[in-house]
Amino acid sequence: MTQLEIARSGEISSAMERVAAEEGLAPEHVRDEVAAGRLVIPANRVHLEGSLRPLGIGIAARCKINANIGNSAVTGNIDAELEKLRVAVRYGADTVMDLSTGKNIDAIRRAIIAESTVPVGTVPIYQMLEELGGAIEEMKPRHFLDMVEHQARQGVDYMTVHCGLLLEHLPLTMGRVTGIVSRGGSLIAKWMMAHRRQNPLYEHFDDLCAMLREYDVTWSLGDGLRPGSLADASDAAQFAELDVLGELVMRSRRNGAQVMVEGPGHVPMDQIDMNVRREIDVCHGAPFYVLGPLVTDVAPGYDHITSAIGAALAGWSGAAMLCYVTPKEHLGLPNCDDVRQGVIAYKIAAHAADIARGRPGARDRDDALSRARFAFDWNEQFRLSLDPETARTYHDATLPQDSFKNAHFCSMCGPKYCSMRITEEIREMAADPGLDLVAAVPSETSRDSNEST
Repeated sequence: MTQLEIARSGEISSAMERVAAEEGLAPEHVRDEVAAGRLVIPANRVHLEGSLRPLGIGIAARCKINANIGNSAVTGNIDAELEKLRVAVRYGADTVMDLSTGKNIDAIRRAIIAESTVPVGTVPIYQMLEELGGAIEEMKPRHFLDMVEHQARQGVDYMTVHCGLLLEHLPLTMGRVTGIVSRGGSLIAKWMMAHRRQNPLYEHFDDLCAMLREYDVTWSLGDGLRPGSLADASDAAQFAELDVLGELVMRSRRNGAQVMVEGPGHVPMDQIDMNVRREIDVCHGAPFYVLGPLVTDVAPGYDHITSAIGAALAGWSGAAMLCYVTPKEHLGLPNCDDVRQGVIAYKIAAHAADIARGRPGARDRDDALSRARFAFDWNEQFRLSLDPETARTYHDATLPQDSFKNAHFCSMCGPKYCSMRITEEIREMAADPGLDLVAAVPSETSRDSNEST
């Protein structure tokens, strides 16, 4: 049975108990959210027997983040990808996706799954295409079905499959500025145009459900027509596919397979809330997994920032998981430092979203760090930081001596202009029992008298 089927039977699995403990929720609440399809626990049975620590993705849980890793045709190897995995998990990634598109994909994935304590996702069409020699026109439905089954046997916890992009949607993309930017979506679109046939992944959806259900792999229904520029955001093509994804959510649930839905990549800030709410409505509350979204297109090299802004807004509106973007987005394959920067940016976004949604305990760490800041407890500030190493490095770069770890100032203001130190002095003055601040404030009558004088 899948986690969905277990929950619908009224039982609470060990994975649900773990999620409840991690989220501070009652196990019965987790079970009910899983049963309703509003929360998924991506936990392939194979991976669950190994290193995986299951987690929940859904509106009832804290906002999660995903880090993409994987090689390309021009760079990357097993050691490099394992190091990216370690960096991503160290800095707080809740899941990782192996998006390898180059050589040695199988070995890379086996190594990642064997080591990863967090759920691992894939896009099966990438490896299938590599094994076909790069000619998508040569794909037969069986090629794709076999690859899904192969990756499920390896232990992949969730898979992005572009089932919602249909032949009749393609005319809607012709006037777009950036066309079809999803790699999987563009491949399926090319196959449909070459064969003048409907999307075979849509036509074999129930067969795919049966394979995913066998291993309890979670659907991550891909948004093959997501906008790749602000000019294409919220257009007819995007929402036509979303309507199909809503249909597939219900079919997946009927087949006993867990399902979440992927969302847009480039969206102006004023359209983000509408996009999230529309997905929740159209897709019957299925967890929404968004890439960014990027809120401006003019900052190559800084798209971990442009996208984290959109991600925070999306999380506030109800997105369940945020797919990170690194500084290298649109420019090249990320290295370990890019992974670190992307994860930290998205931990900030997800945490900000949890605070804005009023999740119990979400602000506790912030309040503790603020108290440490006012007390000039530098080491406690470092400990509570999302990235303690960077916080300590910036501080030590200008005040390196150990004696400064107890200093009541930093190099920004120095000892004379530190507002918090001055506030301490004000409080000491206010503690004088002979001082009556209320009495010292002029009354309205005395002020009026002074003004007339």
